[in-house]
Parts: sequence; C-alpha cells; structure tokens
Amino acid sequence: MDREELQSIQAPLKSRYLDDPASALITLRAEGQLGSEAVSCSVGTGRAMVEAGLHPASGGEGTLACSGDMLLQALVACAGVTLRSVATNRDIAIEAGTVRAEGDLDFRGTMAVDREAPVGFSSIRLTFELTTSATEDELDAMLKATERYCVVYQTLAHPPTVNMSRARPQN
Repeated sequence: MDREELQSIQAPLKSRYLDDPASALITLRAEGQLGSEAVSCSVGTGRAMVEAGLHPASGGEGTLACSGDMLLQALVACAGVTLRSVATNRDIAIEAGTVRAEGDLDFRGTMAVDREAPVGFSSIRLTFELTTSATEDELDAMLKATERYCVVYQTLAHPPTVNMSRARPQN
C-alpha cells in the first residue's frame, strides 16, 4: 500500500469523525471460554482460537499461549502497524524491520509467594530495528508519532479505568 492509497482509504473516515465525533467511539470486545479440565481459557482472535494457560514459571507446561506473552504480542502488533502507517503517510521507505517487546515479571507476586512483590509487568521495553534510508530526524519523528498513535502503547502508558464484575450465564 502506498501513501495515496492509505490516505484515500482514511480520508472519508477522518472526515466522518470530524463531522460526527460520536461515530468514532467504538467498543472492541474479546471473549474466551474457560477450559473444562485444564487451567486454560480459549480466546478468539478473529483468525483463530488461541488457548491460553499458565506460564511455566507458574506451573504451566509451556504448551499453551501465555497471556503475558499475548500482551507483549499485542503491543508489538499495534506498534508495528502504527509505525508502518506513519512511515507510509510520510513517504518513508522501510526495507525491513523488526519490532521487539520485552517485559519483566516477578512471579512471586502472581504466585502469592510475597505480598510485597508486584503482580504484572514492572517494565516493558519496545524496540524497533529498521533498515531504511530515512534520516535520524525522520526516524525520531516517526517513532514519536508511533508512540503517540499506538493504541496498545498508550493504553499501557496511561492505564484506563478497568472494572471486574461477575454475571450469571444467560440461558
């Protein structure tokens, strides 16, 4: 996809969102089914079902997807798509690229070994390795725009209000 094609696809959407801001408010949903015997949960990704389970550091066998890995994968995917979109809109050619996310966890927290240990990632590092002829200034501006417009990055950097509730199954 080139710059003109991307902009022609996005232009009517941007126009609609300017004219009718409420049309830009979208609710995304995800749903999973708890495993009947295994400590697992199957989640639909839109392309396939992913069965998530315990990480080996918390008793898993390593045969199921780990939700922590899935979080990092979502960050990599979102940041990669956002960076590619920014590059396309700026007419910056990227010949090759790798996006990598690493996150640090202390499993003492999630395993209830130490109540003082945090549950969740204590830090996440997102790195781009790009093969491009872009200047350092162009790369810095592209990275800044990617940080600004990446939904998953912004959600992690500025956590939303999250609520947990329970509901009875509907027959």
